[in-house]
Amino acid sequence: MGCCNRERGLIAGAVFGAVVAVLGGVLIPLGRVVIEGTVEKEAAIEPGTTAYDNWAATGASVYRQFWLFDVQNAQEVLQSGAAPVVLERGPYTYRTRYLPKENITFNPNQTVSFLLPLGAIFEPSMSVGPEEDKVTSLNLAVAAAYSIASKDFHPALEFLIKASNSSLFQHRTVKELLWGYRDPMLKATLGLFVPYNGTYDGYYNVYNGKEDISKVGMIDRWRGERSLSFWNDTYCDMINGTDASSFPPFLDKKKPLYFFSSDICRSVSASFEESMDLKGIEVYRYALQPSTLASPAVNPDNRCFCADPKTTRNCTLAGVLDIRSCQGGKPIYISLPHFLHGSEILREAVKGLSPSEEHHKTFLDVEPVRASDIYFNLYILFDLITPSLALSPSRLQTAALDDETADMFKRELISRIQMLEIAQKTLLGTGLAVFSLCLVSYCVVRRRSRGKVV
Repeated sequence: MGCCNRERGLIAGAVFGAVVAVLGGVLIPLGRVVIEGTVEKEAAIEPGTTAYDNWAATGASVYRQFWLFDVQNAQEVLQSGAAPVVLERGPYTYRTRYLPKENITFNPNQTVSFLLPLGAIFEPSMSVGPEEDKVTSLNLAVAAAYSIASKDFHPALEFLIKASNSSLFQHRTVKELLWGYRDPMLKATLGLFVPYNGTYDGYYNVYNGKEDISKVGMIDRWRGERSLSFWNDTYCDMINGTDASSFPPFLDKKKPLYFFSSDICRSVSASFEESMDLKGIEVYRYALQPSTLASPAVNPDNRCFCADPKTTRNCTLAGVLDIRSCQGGKPIYISLPHFLHGSEILREAVKGLSPSEEHHKTFLDVEPVRASDIYFNLYILFDLITPSLALSPSRLQTAALDDETADMFKRELISRIQMLEIAQKTLLGTGLAVFSLCLVSYCVVRRRSRGKVV
């Protein structure tokens, strides 16, 4: 009788173990459904969600870092036409996007509109020196005037240059070059970012993701339009993706990320490169591909970005984007720092350039479940190009993950996923162990009991 009770107990234990193991197995797909449902709910841009709180406020700290090329031989360039020799100085760091979005309005078509206020605060602790550091750089007014004016007006232009005691080069502070100074020739305020503080980017209209989470953050309209008007081409004027501050959740490594940048007047894409660990959080690194600024001969999709065949050597020049059409006709061109991925002729015109994929590429580190930007490097190089001369201050925009935000990610998402995985493994492991132990014990007991009967 005792033997039968023992066998029954072992059978019950095996069944219990199997049930526990099955429960652990069921938790795997069930847990994913629960997590996905929670993320979809919290990722929507609507009051009360985690995404809205981070989206409406400032979110992670965003900085813009500037490196400026200091011309070392300005007199030789002017007197004998020598190739300019430049020394890169920087970074000079400014905190940006510290102001919350304004005029947030929810629309009936599941979009939300807003203005993005612009401002910059100098960060001495993250800079190589004070804003008052002086560098020798291109005179914006003179360089632009020579590029815009026809040769017939050059004598009059040279008279204005001499009368105002101007030159092709100028010696000014970092603050003046970036944020503005009074130009003696034009009698106007010039600067790479004039005006900036107190201005706005937008309006933006983006999808809130409430009905379709795969569209959350995607731009519906910018400045009231669904497409741009800079390139006179349907493809190049498309507004694709988000503003790069976040993306729809549950990233697929096989699919590129699309984002629109008003700074460069176009949409671009970034492709998956590798998974990385950033402060204990798994992130996917996406990077801009060399084809982004490739010549139309290499990437035919870029044909519509070639606005001036003369400047681009009949559209064969790689690594430069002419954005005069969205800058009021000012001769501004964009490339990656040191003409990374650019044609060799660009680097030959200036001494002191050393492009490096490691230091100069554009990349984004994105948390794959909630698809929030954890860290990104967005390099934009403003080039004022005059005949046989290309000098440029470069800008790096970064969004850095601080410890507080990292802890929030771990607490609200990563820790929950880890706890669920631990529960799954514990139930599955314990259930299999109990099932196996009871089954083996049952077989041993049965064998012994048969031996006694014989």
